[in-house]
Amino acid sequence: MKSKVLLFALAATALSLTSKAQDKTTFGVRAGVNFQNLNGEDIDGDDLSLDMKTGFHIGVNAEVPIAQDFYLQPGLLFSTKGAKLKQTGDDVKWNFSTIEIPINFLYKPELGPGKLLLGFGPYVGIAVGGKVKRGDFKGDINFKNDITSTEQMSGNSYYKRLDFGGNLLAGYELSSKISFQLNAQLGMSNLAPKVDGKKTDAKIKNTGFGISVGYRF
Repeated sequence: MKSKVLLFALAATALSLTSKAQDKTTFGVRAGVNFQNLNGEDIDGDDLSLDMKTGFHIGVNAEVPIAQDFYLQPGLLFSTKGAKLKQTGDDVKWNFSTIEIPINFLYKPELGPGKLLLGFGPYVGIAVGGKVKRGDFKGDINFKNDITSTEQMSGNSYYKRLDFGGNLLAGYELSSKISFQLNAQLGMSNLAPKVDGKKTDAKIKNTGFGISVGYRF
C-alpha cells in the first residue's frame, strides 16, 4: 500500500508540473549500463562483502522548465540491479528487475556548443521480478515485507519490494540533442524484511552508478 501511495504521489506531482509547462516541456529517451551492489549488514550484524554486478537501464523522461537553466526531470525507467558473491565452489548472483520513477532537479546551462547537465533528486523503485543463481541452480527471489522464522531458515531469498533513495547525475548534451551522462544512486530503503513482525539486524540497500546515452526530441 505504501509503495502505491509513493508512486502515485510522485507521478501526480510530475504530471501536474508537466501540464503547467506543457508548451515548453521536452521529452527524451535514455539507456545505459548499471554497476550495482547490495551494501549493508547481514542478519548477524556482519558487513556484507558482495561485488558489483553489471546490468542495464532504459526509459523515458520529460524536462519541465521551472526557471532559467533549471528544470524538473521526471522519468520512468526499467532497471536491472543486484550483486554477486565470489566464493569457493559456486558463485552466487542476485538479479533484480525494477521499475523506477526518478524525479531530478536539473541545472542545464549552456557550455560551449552544448549544455552542461547537473542534477539530483529522489527515486522510488518497485521490484517486478528477481532471480538468484548458485552455480547451475536458479530460483525466484520472493518479495515480502514480513516473513516467518521458518521462511527465514528455508534457504530461499526474501527481500522487500519497495526501494527508494537519491540520485546524482552529471553529463553533457550536444547541440545534436544527444547526451552522455554519469549517474550515481544511493538507496535509503532497507530491503531486509521483518521476521515474525520484528526488525532484525540485517540492513540491505541498493547502491551503484551507471553510464548512459540519451536523446531529446
